[in-house]
Amino acid sequence: MIVAHLPTGYLIGALLERRFRPAACSPRLWLAVALLGAFAPDLDMLYFHLVDGRQHHHHSYWSHWPVVWFGALALALAWQRLAQQTWVPTLLVLFTLNGCVHLLLDSVVGDIWWLAPWVDQAFSLATVTPRYQPWWLNFILHWSFLLELSLLGAALWLARLRWRGGSTQAAL
Repeated sequence: MIVAHLPTGYLIGALLERRFRPAACSPRLWLAVALLGAFAPDLDMLYFHLVDGRQHHHHSYWSHWPVVWFGALALALAWQRLAQQTWVPTLLVLFTLNGCVHLLLDSVVGDIWWLAPWVDQAFSLATVTPRYQPWWLNFILHWSFLLELSLLGAALWLARLRWRGGSTQAAL
């Protein structure tokens, strides 16, 4: 996914805000955590470019392993259940939930090692055939880009409603 991670993080944050955002947490912080969680698995791109020299697919790093993100989500949910007085676990749930959704989105056309670290095999729903130069043109001209544009459009629509003072819930 090239453009869908941040819009999807925004959608999840905005749609969960009314029901789950603690009163002590500002709406800006809530959405910032949602966006950071949606992007966080791709922070491994720094290592990919600066240290690894692009020798391994960045989705094969531990930061893209589902066991890491779904395990962190389970721990965050457990912490939230045990410490109902604090809002930090709720933000951690939002952050890790968006990290998990990042991996689901990457699984559409990007290889994800769903069984790592136990099995060294990547899985994806579809494959983008390399036909065009530069490389990113292959993704933009693939059917999966319509999914990305749909998520981007939904996020822009929801943001427009929110900026105009409309209710997120009334729009749904």
